[in-house]
This record gives sequence, structure tokens and C-alpha cells, in this order.
Amino acid sequence: MNSFTHNITTIDRVGDMFRRDHLEEAGIHGRQYSLILNLVSHPGISQEELSQRTYLNKSNVARQLVQLEEAGFVTRRFSEDDKRIQLVFPTEKARALAPQILKTHQEWRDFLDEGFTPDEIETFTTLLDRMAQRARQYGDQKNTKK
Repeated sequence: MNSFTHNITTIDRVGDMFRRDHLEEAGIHGRQYSLILNLVSHPGISQEELSQRTYLNKSNVARQLVQLEEAGFVTRRFSEDDKRIQLVFPTEKARALAPQILKTHQEWRDFLDEGFTPDEIETFTTLLDRMAQRARQYGDQKNTKK
């Protein structure tokens, strides 16, 4: 029997396939959608903050940002207060793509929700939110120890 974590992993991986199918034409892939959404919501955050917000490895974030910068989705510049810190900003291209990313998220959610009653969806969402909060607690503890 599959564990719930295996099922969550499957949903996440197939969700990546869904987003790739729907966003590849826009020129993004993998977890880049998450970086773009975070940057649109928090322009000018540091690469380290972005890594912490997304729970992605710093080196993976740096590599993805290079690709996003080359594709014209982000710009990076050093902080005037601390030249060791790079701040990341979304470009207009990224801001214009954000609604499409959010629409793709909603389409995936609608696909997954099909066949469930509103009460089932509400119960599941409440329980999953509690689990996600616990996961964030662990992730935040790891981030603060660095």
C-alpha cells in the first residue's frame, strides 16, 4: 500500500509534468514557476531569502536564476548596503507571465478536485494545510541553523 507521502510526491511530480506541458511555451521549466511567483510577490529579495521561501537549495536557486535572467524573466543586482548580497527583481516579462502561472495552478487544482464534494475538498485541504505547516516548521528550523 502506498503511503500518503508517496502519493503527495506523485501528485507533485505529475503536477510538474502538467505545468511543463502548459508553461514550456512561455520558456520556463521545473520549479522556475515558483521562483517567478515569489519574485513577483516579493521583488528585490535576496537569493538566500528566495531559497528559504521556496525551500530550495541555494545552489539550485542560483542556477535557476541564471537561466531566468538569460531568458529575460529576472534581473539581479548587488545590494547597496552589502555588496555580498544579490537582490533579485522580476522583469515585466515575469510579471506578465504570473497570471498564466496562476491559471495553470488553478487548472491543475480543478483537475485534482474533480469528483470530490466541496466538503471532502475542504476537509482534505484543512488536513493538508496542517501537514504543510508542520513541514514548514522543520524547513524553517533548518534555515535558521545555517
